[in-house]
Amino acid sequence: MAAPVPSGSRTITEQIPASSSGGDSSSSQVSNTGRGNFPLEGVKVLDLTRIVAGPYCTMVLADLGAEVYKIERPFHGDESRKWGPPFLKDSKDSVYFMASNRNKKSVCVDLKKGREVIYDLARKCDVLVENYIPGKLDQMGLGYENLAQIAPSLIYCSITGYGPVGPYKSKPGYDVIAASIGGLLHITGSEDGPPAKVGVAITDIATGLYAHGAILAALLQRHRTNRGQKIDVNLLSTQVACLINVASNYLNANKEAKRWGTAHESIVPYEAFPTSNGHITIGCGSNAQFEALCTYLEIPEVASDERFRTNQTRVTHRQELIAILAPIIAQKSSPEWMTIFADAPFPVGPINSMAEVFQDPHIRAIELVKSLDHPTAGEVKVVGPPVVYSEAANRAQTAPPLLGQHTEQVLRDLLQYSDDKIVGLRKTEAIQ
Repeated sequence: MAAPVPSGSRTITEQIPASSSGGDSSSSQVSNTGRGNFPLEGVKVLDLTRIVAGPYCTMVLADLGAEVYKIERPFHGDESRKWGPPFLKDSKDSVYFMASNRNKKSVCVDLKKGREVIYDLARKCDVLVENYIPGKLDQMGLGYENLAQIAPSLIYCSITGYGPVGPYKSKPGYDVIAASIGGLLHITGSEDGPPAKVGVAITDIATGLYAHGAILAALLQRHRTNRGQKIDVNLLSTQVACLINVASNYLNANKEAKRWGTAHESIVPYEAFPTSNGHITIGCGSNAQFEALCTYLEIPEVASDERFRTNQTRVTHRQELIAILAPIIAQKSSPEWMTIFADAPFPVGPINSMAEVFQDPHIRAIELVKSLDHPTAGEVKVVGPPVVYSEAANRAQTAPPLLGQHTEQVLRDLLQYSDDKIVGLRKTEAIQ
C-alpha cells in the first residue's frame, strides 16, 4: 500500500506528463542524442552547487530534460566563472564555466537575505543539490531537516569532500586532495617518477555521476513511497570506490599498488609505445589478440616463444617483450601504424592532442561537439552528452547562462512574485 502524499508535495507521476503515442514535433526530433520526450521532463532541480562535481551532476540531469535553477551569489556567481584565462569572447565568464553549466537557468539569490526565496523554490522543486561544507547550510536554516519540514517530498543531495561523519567531515574538499588521500595520485605517473595528477578533475566527475545516479534512484523510490530523502555523496568515498581492482588487490591479497605509467599491472602488452612522431597505445587482452599483433608486426615467432605464449608468462617477461616490440613500433609514424592496424582485432589508438581529438573522423561523424547560441559571445561550443537513447531525448540545448540571466523570469513565472516584490528584493540585494 502506498504511503500517503505529504502535505504540499507532488508525486513524480504528477510532475512528469506521460508521453502520448503521437507526440508533438518538438519532442520527436531525431538527433544523435536520442529521440522522443526528455526522461526528466517536468522534474525541477534547485541547484546550489559550484565548481565541478555538483554542476556536472546537475548538467547531466538538465541534459535529460530537468529544469535546473542554478542559484548563484549575487554579483559574484559560481567561482568557476572566474577560473581563467581563457575567457569566453565578449564575456566575463571563463571557458571553464562553459564545460559544466549548459541547459541551466541562473537565478541570483543571497542565501541569507533571500532565504524565503529559497524556501519558496524548494516547495516547487523535486530535487535540491548542494556542495557546501557539512553544517554550513544548517546554520543558514537551509539544511535537510529545515527543508524537509517545508517540502517533505524534496530529494536533498549533498555533495561534500568527506561526507557528514568522520574526522574529516568539516574539511573543505577539492578533487586533487581527495585523489591524493584516496590513492589515485599514488598510482598515477611514470613507473620511476613522482606522483602525478590526472589531466582532468576525474574524481569530481565521478562524484557528479554517482550523485546523478543516486538522484534518479531516489526519484524512482519516491514514486513508490511519496517521500523525499537525503542523499550524501562525497569525493573521498567516490575516489576509493573507483580504485576497483587496485583496492581489491590490497584488500584481498595484501598487495601494495605502484605506478605503472601507461602500462597495466596484470596485462601485457597494454601500454603506450613511442612512434616516429608520437605515441600509440596497444592493448592485448587475450592470447589471440597478442598473436594478431605479432602477425601485424611481422614477428609471428614471438607469439610462439614460450616466454610469451600466455598472458601470465608475458607479465613475468614483461621487459623482454617490450624490448622486442618497442623498436619495431618506433620505426613508423602514428598515422602509418593506424593505417596498418585499420582492421586489427586488438584495441589500438593514437595518443591525440586536443586538436587531434576534435579533428578525429569518428568524433566528427557522431557530431559529439555542439554549438549553442550565446547572448554575448554569439556561440559557445560544448561536448554534448555521450549517452544515446533509442526512445528518449538527451541534448545540449541552451548555452551556460549569464550571471542572473533568469532571476526575474523564474521569480515571476515559477513563484508568481509580483513586480513590487521583485523590486523590493533587488533593493535589499537579496537577488540580482
